[in-house]
Amino acid sequence: MPLTTVQTIEVKFLQILDEKGKADGSLMPELTEGLIKRFFEAIILARAFNNRALSLQREGRIGTYASIYGQEASQIGSALAFKKDDWVFPSFRETGVHIALGYPMWMLFRYWAGDERGVKSPEGLNIFPMSVPVGTHIPHATGAAMAMKLKGTKAASAVYFGDGGSSRGDFHEGINLAGVFKAPCVFLCQNNQWAISVPRARQSAAPTIAGRAPGYGIEGIQVDGNDVFAVYKATMDALDKARKGQGPTLIECVTYRLDDHTTSDDSSRYRAKEEVEAWQKKEPLIRLRLYMEKSGLWTKEYEESVIRDAQANVDKAIEEEERFPKPKPSDIIRYGYKEPCPRQIKEMKDFGWQD
Repeated sequence: MPLTTVQTIEVKFLQILDEKGKADGSLMPELTEGLIKRFFEAIILARAFNNRALSLQREGRIGTYASIYGQEASQIGSALAFKKDDWVFPSFRETGVHIALGYPMWMLFRYWAGDERGVKSPEGLNIFPMSVPVGTHIPHATGAAMAMKLKGTKAASAVYFGDGGSSRGDFHEGINLAGVFKAPCVFLCQNNQWAISVPRARQSAAPTIAGRAPGYGIEGIQVDGNDVFAVYKATMDALDKARKGQGPTLIECVTYRLDDHTTSDDSSRYRAKEEVEAWQKKEPLIRLRLYMEKSGLWTKEYEESVIRDAQANVDKAIEEEERFPKPKPSDIIRYGYKEPCPRQIKEMKDFGWQD
């Protein structure tokens, strides 16, 4: 049989704000000064939360934690593109998304302290619980999007996962069905180059993750994941298309995990110091600060004020979290279902857990 020629798929790459803080005006979305400052302030706040969470874990006050350092633009740039009726499906590394959408920080600390009540989303916030199993929430986002389409609502779902998540069967199943049914779903891959200790090159021979999209009959785009403007524009465009019934989009945010995979990991054992240092120069806050300074939106006093407010808000959230009543052991059984079944009632009786 004759050999089949492999056709290379050209993938669009979007960058608006480069590492020196220079923006391409021809690609720039409509951004008010207030929104640009909101990007900056949300990154500062997310970073303050992240730093305190790392410290709390080392002190034994919360459990294993997954740092978002270096990935803030991918999270905040996309999160601020959502509308109130959209539904968000996070993995375990989307603290920046939660914070940008106004999720109570004390509840996030409560979750990382081991209390599931921390991810019981408050009224008015359409955020599903974090998915620690890699990729299993991707079909959930597709299902929610299909339900929205059947109900005729003008909303979309968005699901976050890493490059490692794109190697799971759940990714294929979820994105394939979304393509078939033109579900209003945005698939946001944060390609941070490492699935724990497995580099991107060892996960797939495909040159890009976004390049897989045509295989599912949908659009794919690769963006500079450390460019908050590019992420915002790509997400806005994808959401607009989804709401118009034009199907899903796969967005690959090319970014980097500057910290360990989690506080249980030691990334120095599998990646070079020089690699981390090179990506450090590309991190999102540096370039946004440079742009804002050139545009007259940044001063040293302004940033210092933002940092003080962020640290004060994070400290307040920690105090509120640690004052919150601890869960009862019986909650393990009582809240497994909407109403306890006969077996659970017996178990609670056997343990003496009657109220």
